[in-house]
Amino acid sequence: MSVSTAAAATSVCAPLPVLGRDVTVPLVTGGEVTYAALDYAASAPALQRVWDDVAAYAPYYGSVHRGAGYLSQLSTDLFENARRTVAEFLDCRADDQLIFTRSTTDSLNLLARALPADCQVFVFETEHHASLLPWKDARVTYLNAPRTPQQAVETLEKALAGRTVSVEGSHGPALVCVTGASNVTGELWPVRELAAAAHAHGARIVLDAAQLAPHHPVSVQDLDVDWVAFSGHKLYAPFGSGVLAGRADWLQAADPYLAGGGASRKVTRREDGGVDVEWHDSAARHEAGSPNVIGAYSIASACKALTEAGFDALVAREQHLIEKVRAGLAEVPQVKVLSLFGDDAPRVGVISFVVEGWNSSHFAAALSAEYGIGVRDGLFCAHPLVRTLLGSDPQTQGECGAPEAAPGEKSLNAIRVSFGAGTPDEHVERFVTAVQELVADGAKWQYRTEDGRCVPAV
Repeated sequence: MSVSTAAAATSVCAPLPVLGRDVTVPLVTGGEVTYAALDYAASAPALQRVWDDVAAYAPYYGSVHRGAGYLSQLSTDLFENARRTVAEFLDCRADDQLIFTRSTTDSLNLLARALPADCQVFVFETEHHASLLPWKDARVTYLNAPRTPQQAVETLEKALAGRTVSVEGSHGPALVCVTGASNVTGELWPVRELAAAAHAHGARIVLDAAQLAPHHPVSVQDLDVDWVAFSGHKLYAPFGSGVLAGRADWLQAADPYLAGGGASRKVTRREDGGVDVEWHDSAARHEAGSPNVIGAYSIASACKALTEAGFDALVAREQHLIEKVRAGLAEVPQVKVLSLFGDDAPRVGVISFVVEGWNSSHFAAALSAEYGIGVRDGLFCAHPLVRTLLGSDPQTQGECGAPEAAPGEKSLNAIRVSFGAGTPDEHVERFVTAVQELVADGAKWQYRTEDGRCVPAV
């Protein structure tokens, strides 16, 4: 991107106001600095718009689907309107269901509970644990990490073509689970092509959009996915809520994810002392208990805010930040950026890397303590993928007080920097400067291991 293009991108879309943008933190070397939150891939800061909307509603908070009073009716309308708003944001089909959950992990576990009998699941080893682990009650085929988007499609097609044929001579139900954007490398996956491959072989597909939805528009219809899952806390909406949206038939046929009030339409006592239950067929079937109306409303507010800001402008500005970070890291020979698909692959604002001769926990601690920069280190709840990228032994552990690997040796974990719609240029510029200074001059402070974390020594 040229200087003029970068200037145009930033002038079109300034950072969206987020909570914490003026928070200052102390430095071990003395003084304070404005905190640079560069861990958006874990939890993005709440948009100021979301916080204001929730604060305006809070005095009117009431029970949802439970009361005849004004505040209960208001809260019920707010909750159901939030459902419609998020469905519009995802461009859902008219007959799709949208269920509010606790998180992406909760959404995919719910879907795993709703799989038909003898369903076969196909999932790449590159997935976040939220997508990798919920399928324990199904027949799971784990696919090797692809090195190009085309290889991902070819690997899936080959696996689907080799599915087990039932005694009736047909394939049983199958589900493909895939991420939209990697939480480790930030790379975009060929979702539309994978969906076409799945459907061509009679399988369905669920999209883990936790890292995609905050950065790019997600259209269920355009991508032709059967379900999509994402979390509010990555979409600038706190309060512990998530979404599962998509086809209703498997969800309606499954037992409720949680049994209780709200999921049941009718409960009657039998003569033998038991009870008969008639469950709802709507989204309420899997939303037992008092729903998180504030969480649902915050997601809807974030969806509106991102839509009104315009994804074209948001994507252009984020690309400007990505190129600034990548260019800065490229100037440091000791830094290796992790990638599956190569440097030219399109990506969101998530970049993981290792620094030759440094323990990643030590490096991340120094970024925080000496520069006021918050990043993440470790395996990012995607252990198989990170270990594949690093070629590391899962049995080995590093210590923070000394370099984890001598020059030329393999690293044990990685550092991740991530950013988005609320990130100012100064934060990524400070990060690049900090990396360059730490590599050139070393840390200014002593560090030690405490409860498995690297922290500044007293």
